[in-house]
Amino acid sequence: MYFFYNIVANLIVIISPVIIFFRVIKGKEDIKRVQEKFSIYSQKKNKKKIWLHAASVGELMSIVPIIRKLEKNKKINNILLTTSTTSSAKIFKKLRLKKTSHVYFPLDNNYIVKKFIKYWQPELAIFIDSEIWPNMIKNLHLKNIPIIIMNARITERSFNRWQIFPNFANQVFNKISLALPQNLETLKYLKLLKVKNIEVAGNLKYFGEKNNQDHANKLLKDKFKNIKVWCAASTHNTEEILVGKLHKNLKKKEKKLITIIIPRHINRAGKIIDELNILGLKTIAHSSKKEIQKDTDIYLVDSYGESSKFYDLSNVTFVGGSIVKHGGQNPLEPARLGNYILNGPNVRNFREIYTFLNKLKMSSPTSNISTMEKIILKKLDTKNANQNIEKIIKIGNDILEKNLFYINKYLI
Repeated sequence: MYFFYNIVANLIVIISPVIIFFRVIKGKEDIKRVQEKFSIYSQKKNKKKIWLHAASVGELMSIVPIIRKLEKNKKINNILLTTSTTSSAKIFKKLRLKKTSHVYFPLDNNYIVKKFIKYWQPELAIFIDSEIWPNMIKNLHLKNIPIIIMNARITERSFNRWQIFPNFANQVFNKISLALPQNLETLKYLKLLKVKNIEVAGNLKYFGEKNNQDHANKLLKDKFKNIKVWCAASTHNTEEILVGKLHKNLKKKEKKLITIIIPRHINRAGKIIDELNILGLKTIAHSSKKEIQKDTDIYLVDSYGESSKFYDLSNVTFVGGSIVKHGGQNPLEPARLGNYILNGPNVRNFREIYTFLNKLKMSSPTSNISTMEKIILKKLDTKNANQNIEKIIKIGNDILEKNLFYINKYLI
């Protein structure tokens, strides 16, 4: 099956210039660094003791605490981080990490991944979440480089895809040195895929770093002084329209109310503003740096990596991807910062987390606007009980230490 996979991988390389051209136009590729996708680097060649790969912003943010801890390890001189998106590269620049450098993940072509491994010479490879790349895994295995899948996530849908080619799946997954599943569903599927070494460490997204940008936070709090706010986070297409209609209902009872919308994909910002304008809502984009006016309805956060600042301002957050049939987005960050969570019925991707929050009475599933309105009005002035937040923080700290424990076993 690797033979057929490589035929497809080679075809992708052949047509990749066309694909990349259109992605550059859409702002999804960095024209100055496109060569990195082909394992051609301008950076100085340097052996990397640890290599971590995180697909995009969410996966990157989940491992930042791990990277900061590893940077303090005197055994580790260099860390390589790869991601696949321009948004994650922009976030990396803001992190100001000392021992870590960033390049884009290469195309999973046999020749290209061999070049990547030869150039960077990692001693340990760590893939985050659902990143399984057959050629990369095969060539790492051939070089006897340990492979860890950390915060591993396999959904029923992705498992069923692998089951179409069970022998190929077995060839890929039996090369994994250690899998650290983030939930029980993934644990079950990893066992069915016959991964040899599995340890339960928990979901890294339970852990969250404190926001140390006190000056920036103070400026933002001053900006929203004497204004009541609530958040709609990780929203997907059409969900902003529901949020806009909900805002209009809420504004009838709370005159000094602003709804903060943090879309999942900020490249949709222009479209979202147009949709909200049709509803008669006055919207300010965060990037415009405009002052809030008396008639401002919506504050649209059109930049990555700043969500926590807005959760600090809010007491209640609707987490998107849950009204549409996407499977939900992770609610832990706003919950950890004291927000009561509202969500729609479609949360299959984070079912265990939502069950946990429901037990703590920190969330409510609903897609009914009138019900959401009642809950938001009730929770606007109330942060969640500290004891519940402390439970999440403790779980997060334990999970972080467990993951580090298993990584350290592979450090020479």
